[in-house]
Amino acid sequence: MKIINPTAVFLSVMFPLIFTGCSHSDDTEAKETQIIEEIEWAAGFDEVVPAAASAVSGSRDNTPVCLVPQASGDIVYSNTLASIDASNASEGYIMVNYKGTNPKVKLQIARSDDVTYTYNLHGGYEVFPLSEGSGEYKIAVYENITGNQYATAISQTIDINISNEYGPYLYPNQYVNFNSSSKVVEKAQQLTENCSNDLDVVTKIYNYATTIVYDHTKAELVESGYTPNVDAIMESGTGICLDYAALMASMLRSQNIPTRLEVGYAGDVYHAWISIYTTETGWINGIIEFNGKDWTIMDPTFAANSSEEALKSFIGDGSNYTTKYIY
Repeated sequence: MKIINPTAVFLSVMFPLIFTGCSHSDDTEAKETQIIEEIEWAAGFDEVVPAAASAVSGSRDNTPVCLVPQASGDIVYSNTLASIDASNASEGYIMVNYKGTNPKVKLQIARSDDVTYTYNLHGGYEVFPLSEGSGEYKIAVYENITGNQYATAISQTIDINISNEYGPYLYPNQYVNFNSSSKVVEKAQQLTENCSNDLDVVTKIYNYATTIVYDHTKAELVESGYTPNVDAIMESGTGICLDYAALMASMLRSQNIPTRLEVGYAGDVYHAWISIYTTETGWINGIIEFNGKDWTIMDPTFAANSSEEALKSFIGDGSNYTTKYIY
């Protein structure tokens, strides 16, 4: 096991916030929030855990397969405050364990100077995607001192080669939080029982997700620290843009369809949507609509709350979308 004990240093860090209320850019203070949630993945689980198996009616095997992240302990950078387990970085994720007692702890993952992903840490091993592909990543854990002053608990630069390019978009993480016991996994299996290919699966799950009612009150009141609980969203039948995207991403990943949850701008609105990969089409950027012949870009939140013509007029060829983060 490779173990490194980095030296802690003090610094002032300004952590960017992410909006979840699908708000306009001129109202950011009221709507901004960290869309992050604790995931309690224990180390040492089997890599693949099938959900409850059942007879398959269509020609596609639609039995759910839920990948489970592992802190294998083979490559670990560690000190008394935190550990970074990069044993399965080739699969497109790392796991981080904060071992201290500070109540306000941040993780930052940076592939380049252009994009830095910031998360909250809660203690115990948590999983984080390496969404920016192979290359050199700086991974650092920070403890709050006061205000926006943070001390570095651990910092490590790691050269990562991701051999499974779809791994970051098949494993669960803080944004797309599901496992073999999740009700959304069971629902996805029911929805896709008679599907014959991946595009059929996408259509069924897309159509189901667009029955979710947009929750305007939740969008206005959402607070810092909010992250989707996909089972609760499904049971309530309501949600905001991040909820739609997380619900679909969880269902599709459980059906072994690589799915990116993307956060960025749709016009001047900070928003969330998904892109999917199928062997028939490759990557389809932006959630899609199938009209019986053609696939066109579409967003599940807008799909549930807009007319078809309004949707196509706004979304068009995807030029209104600017991706900032991918999970």
